[in-house]
Amino acid sequence: MKKVLQISKYYYPEVGGIERMASAITKAVQGKYEMKILCFASDSKDVSDNYDGIEIVRAGITRKVFSQPIAFSYIRLVKKVINEYQPDYIIIHEPNPFASFFLLNCIRDKCILIVYWHSDIIRQKRLEVILRNYYYRLLERADAIIATSFNYLQGSDYLQKYKSKCSVIPNCIDEELLCLNKESKELADRIREKYRNKIICVGVGRMVPYKGFEFLAEASKLVDDRFVFFVIGRKGDSTDRIKSIVGSQENFVLLENLSDWERNAYFAASDIITFPSITKNEAFGIGLAEGMYFGKPAITFEIPGSGVGYVNKNGVSGIEVDNRDVKAYSDALLKLADDDKLRMTMGNAARERIVKKFLFSKFKESLLDLLEQI
Repeated sequence: MKKVLQISKYYYPEVGGIERMASAITKAVQGKYEMKILCFASDSKDVSDNYDGIEIVRAGITRKVFSQPIAFSYIRLVKKVINEYQPDYIIIHEPNPFASFFLLNCIRDKCILIVYWHSDIIRQKRLEVILRNYYYRLLERADAIIATSFNYLQGSDYLQKYKSKCSVIPNCIDEELLCLNKESKELADRIREKYRNKIICVGVGRMVPYKGFEFLAEASKLVDDRFVFFVIGRKGDSTDRIKSIVGSQENFVLLENLSDWERNAYFAASDIITFPSITKNEAFGIGLAEGMYFGKPAITFEIPGSGVGYVNKNGVSGIEVDNRDVKAYSDALLKLADDDKLRMTMGNAARERIVKKFLFSKFKESLLDLLEQI
């Protein structure tokens, strides 16, 4: 059985879009390839643990620079894992500059390198300038590159030079993680009962600037009292700003540290998925796709070169408005609230789009085909 080493910034139980896709890769290759994970730990200690029979080597973080984790032990761990495990394939999730730098100096010539390109470096402009030539080296060495959408492939300056190496494999959602158990159904019923005369809007994501929840908070001030907004995600740099915008509003609620089954209950109870990301840091939008899977229409901002517009098709599965246009966003909220038939039609189209294009089964098939072809 051939061996795959997967290098991700973090891994389960850390939760995020890239972490979910790293877990999806592990699940997809199970039984066909051997797998090991190399990632950063959540604290300063190196640790090796096991999850579902997969060894996970975690490098303790020494510090963070430009929001990127750095570990003094990383070069030793990269060399040790590659020399002892001797992978046939390495799949590295980008952006992850610190890990990539040492990987290029340790990877064996005969090892197949697959770069999973989630996003360009967008916000940290100085870091991007420093790393630009280095990233071109990484992409030059790659045997294959995975882009998460045609939109991102066309919109990434980095990927333009390497289109011949690129395969578009859209990110996926795992239906098993979205099942409504007894507790989910009961909680969804309680939410709907409590807010039975309201339009329930649900957004999911870390409370960081590129997620755009500040703009959603501003839009919430421009709609009437039919609406209630829930934002589900980890605390981040935007949390205080969101709270200051909302002030004493009781119809805008931040929910941290919810379990999967609790999040699913809010999706099931919702009327509209609010996904207000504003930059290409949001390369795809797994939280968006998960909400649409429940048959709910979405409202998104236009982000040129991002896959968000690929997930939510404007006028079909939801409404897309001009980037950062708070008034247009609130108008879209009112349009869906005022038209039950449109809300239902778009919601049905949203679920159909997700089931057709973005389920795990399709992802698994595409990934295994790529591994067999290179």
